[in-house]
Amino acid sequence: MSGQGEYERQKKIAVTAIMIFGLISLFGDIIYEGARSAISAYLELLLTPAFIVGLAVGLGEFLGYALRFLSGYVADTTRAYWGLTITGYVLLVSIPLLAFFVDWKIVIFLIVLERVAKAIRTPARDTLISVTTKAIGRGKAFGLHELMDQIGATVGPLIVTGAIWYKLQQGATKIAQLQFAFMILLIPYLILLVVLFSGYLRLKLPTQEALVGARASMHPESLSRRFYLYSFAVMMNTAGLFQVALILYRATEIFIEILWIVPLLYLLIQGVDAVIAPIAGIAYDKKGISVLIVPFLLSVFPTIFIALPFIGIGGMLMSPVISVVLASAFYGIVLGMQESIYRAAVADLTGISKRGLGYGIFSTLYGFGFLISGAVLGYILDISKIDPTYMLYAVIYSIVLQIVAIILLYLSLRK
Repeated sequence: MSGQGEYERQKKIAVTAIMIFGLISLFGDIIYEGARSAISAYLELLLTPAFIVGLAVGLGEFLGYALRFLSGYVADTTRAYWGLTITGYVLLVSIPLLAFFVDWKIVIFLIVLERVAKAIRTPARDTLISVTTKAIGRGKAFGLHELMDQIGATVGPLIVTGAIWYKLQQGATKIAQLQFAFMILLIPYLILLVVLFSGYLRLKLPTQEALVGARASMHPESLSRRFYLYSFAVMMNTAGLFQVALILYRATEIFIEILWIVPLLYLLIQGVDAVIAPIAGIAYDKKGISVLIVPFLLSVFPTIFIALPFIGIGGMLMSPVISVVLASAFYGIVLGMQESIYRAAVADLTGISKRGLGYGIFSTLYGFGFLISGAVLGYILDISKIDPTYMLYAVIYSIVLQIVAIILLYLSLRK
């Protein structure tokens, strides 16, 4: 086959892969993002202590990132990229199963299982995307993948909202309303399985060829100093970012009488993310890893906007409503870049023989950063209710960590 003919074949495979993995992620996000918009309310109705709710959700998030190290290693060792991807998505059945249990301990187990399932599938899936989409540009591929991902993340909460409203009109109890919403998510789950297994049948051979060809052309010493510097830079970036859970926590305090506004802020974040992700992907393909300085710089703004009503500027306080809206919008911008070009950079800094492990290490450090930011900035937010000036320390903390992140990013760019 001629060089041009082979390129066209690889380009066709890349387009097919983007469509299939994009649809898989779209339906996956409908399921678990939809559930995440209602899980806290469900646990509260089941009389779960708030401490347990926070501990369970935090543990799930951390495991969802930290276990990617192990699953990435298993993916590279066994080459079972498709097997791990399929297993991780099949375990999403834990979400519709929520509808059948009213014991909060079982509900928490299913919530954590969903996060573990994400850890199982993500390094393997990202490796499959990276090797099948090289012909059209990895930044563009991950950006378009994130766009599909975020469409699902927007549709999911809307479906759950509609399901709850429908059962409310029928006079159902609050628990029954939420159970119906979880049960409705069985429909996108079944569609997901159809797309997943048809994608496996269609892409199994092309991905095997790409993996063999890539392994033959890559130097085995793939996890370089640059990769580790970059991963620690991202960890510092996330450790200094005022995360979405805390933004919505603050929004709940502000909109306590009209709580339906809070999920709308969540949808704002997802919508901004969906728009930014493909744009960031194209920019990455043109400029490379240096583009990451943009989200690093923007990461200080969610903290600044949340802090302004507490500390003010020149004696003038920003409206709390405006502050959470702006914090949400800027968080959406950063998130759109994080979930597209951050992952694309890992592919360019690792060889295929260690790429699953690379994604695992990267995700562990990424998740650990969120664990740090949640603890530190959450604690500062709590004590700021007593002394509002403490939010100034949150701003200083965020700025310092982003400076450190930018320095590490700069070092990773040096050859």
